[in-house]
Amino acid sequence: MSAPCEPRATAPASAPPPPVPTAPSAPGTAPAPAARRPALDWRTRFAGLSLIWGFSFLLIKVGTEGYAPFQVTFGRLLAGTAVLVAAMAMRRERLPRSARTWGHLTVAALLLNALPFSLFSYAELTIPSTLAGICNATSPLWGMALSVVALSEDRPTRRRVAGLGVGFLGVLTVLGAWQGFSGLDLPGTGMALLASLCYPVGWIYVRRTLAGTGSSTLALTGSQLCLATLQLAVVTPLFTTAPTSFPLLPTLSVVALGALGTGLAVLLQYGLVQEVGPTTAQMVTYFIPVIATAAGVALLGERLSWNTPVGALVVLAGAALTQSRPLRTTAPTRAPDPSPPDAAPDGLSRS
Repeated sequence: MSAPCEPRATAPASAPPPPVPTAPSAPGTAPAPAARRPALDWRTRFAGLSLIWGFSFLLIKVGTEGYAPFQVTFGRLLAGTAVLVAAMAMRRERLPRSARTWGHLTVAALLLNALPFSLFSYAELTIPSTLAGICNATSPLWGMALSVVALSEDRPTRRRVAGLGVGFLGVLTVLGAWQGFSGLDLPGTGMALLASLCYPVGWIYVRRTLAGTGSSTLALTGSQLCLATLQLAVVTPLFTTAPTSFPLLPTLSVVALGALGTGLAVLLQYGLVQEVGPTTAQMVTYFIPVIATAAGVALLGERLSWNTPVGALVVLAGAALTQSRPLRTTAPTRAPDPSPPDAAPDGLSRS
């Protein structure tokens, strides 16, 4: 699951980093040819992306029934990387050449792929996939809180601060704070929340280090996934033993998780951002916990108490507030002012 093109949107559990802006074209160069219109309407692709990322938490749960968490993460990264490498080869994308860029991509791979993917896999050993999907929806809340501290151009508004408070009230509702968190697996829930925190931390890092590299979004994302796969290839043998069998359903779940949720989904979102813009594309975030909850209850038989869906709705409402921009009204026509106009404050970027 991924965020749209700029670091404004939330990323679901399989999210690569938001696309990084490339260097501007030199003056006088011819504009790029218009992209060919996709065969499928953007609404169909939007729905497909929502389903793919919503079902990712169910696939993680099934995968951990046959494999160790690190093995699930390595398998999904390997399958996802294969899809993106194939897409890069078809489009003849060039890999980044700067050693500095590769160094920053290594850190981004850890923060946006290897670490959160592994945390979610470990979390779902002890918590239901529905709870993992809802924890993932807290990423915009973490992002808003972090961006105020880490991004000097972000300024908190009353609406965004209110959204932060509402969102964390929703988290407490999901966790049943008034019951003393009884019946809740605190380590598993903590790992899921920490995984959701990794995404905005990674986005802020990417925003500060990888903007203007001159490489395309696809090349950067594919390179990052390659590095994350290498990281797991080193870590997995140190903490797990080689599987003695390959059970069918968990194996298919891991392959689908990688090929669809970490590979195809990136390409779908890449096209959506180009066609309808990041603001519309990032709305997929709000469908993910709904689909994850429905899938967990219907297909895995997970129990659902009243506070889980109610709290999830409150979380999403808070997240929406933190991502909102104040409406701008059109000023009435009047005589021009000889003094230079003040620079209007731009909208706050979501992290």
